[in-house]
Amino acid sequence: MKLSTRRAVGSIALAALIALAATTADAATTRKSRRSTVHRTSVVKKSTVRKKRRARARKPPVGGVYSRSAIVFDPVTNEVLFEKNAARTVPIASITKLMTALVFLDQSPDLANTVEVTRTEITGGGKTQLRRGEEVALGDLLHMSLMCSDNVATRVLAKGSGISEEEFLSQMNKKSLELGLTDTRFVEFTGLDERNVSTATDVAKLLRAAADVEMIRSISTTRSYEFRSSRLPHHIGNTNRLLYSRYEILGGKTGFISEAGYCLVTWVRTGGRDLIAVVLGAPTNATRFADVVRLVQRTVAPSVASTQN
Repeated sequence: MKLSTRRAVGSIALAALIALAATTADAATTRKSRRSTVHRTSVVKKSTVRKKRRARARKPPVGGVYSRSAIVFDPVTNEVLFEKNAARTVPIASITKLMTALVFLDQSPDLANTVEVTRTEITGGGKTQLRRGEEVALGDLLHMSLMCSDNVATRVLAKGSGISEEEFLSQMNKKSLELGLTDTRFVEFTGLDERNVSTATDVAKLLRAAADVEMIRSISTTRSYEFRSSRLPHHIGNTNRLLYSRYEILGGKTGFISEAGYCLVTWVRTGGRDLIAVVLGAPTNATRFADVVRLVQRTVAPSVASTQN
């Protein structure tokens, strides 16, 4: 075969190989593009589904309350304006401390008296600013109990009441009956024990009685408080976020243990009306406050509208 012929055949073969490679590359690119398109479509669909699920999760349930139990109560007329499982008996966590404060003040204590913090009160008491060996005035302990729900301070407070623990607890349950809290029972002072139980209805009545005591009303609506013990300076804040809202708050208490969920009872004055709102068993800290706000808005809005017409 002549050299020129061989060269021509080689050129044709090379061109064919180049064309085949280009075709293969185009096919691979096409397949990759198709896979990428399918993947993007799948991602978009999954993202849309997730967004829809989150939107449904954010949407309040019927009645606007995520909490397992709730009530809105008019303390002036005794009218129940809203309820959800309000008669269900459940743990109430640190809302217990309202009754502890009532029984403590019934003993007419000298709030300037100091009590030593010991290992007994600290053990199992959870987070606290107090240290073993500190001597703290009873009035300061009362602020810690009602404002930041300090369990150690509450235990020391009960110890400094002048009566035995057994008698203190007996008086808590006796006072419950006196106030008509027929579904309420206490086994200790702080609310750490899930056997401290009540209902949303009873809790509303408990706050009405507690807020009628000037000292409890004043302390429970104080945003921040500073004092010094025998050893250390202390600064505490109030756990009731509604004190920083547009509403006038006349009393309240938060509570949480895992068995109870997030709890809140608060006395709100808005639109020229007083309301006591209770939510028990909210899923998150923020939800309990949002639930109360929704309940108050739902309750007050119709009356506000009627006064504007």
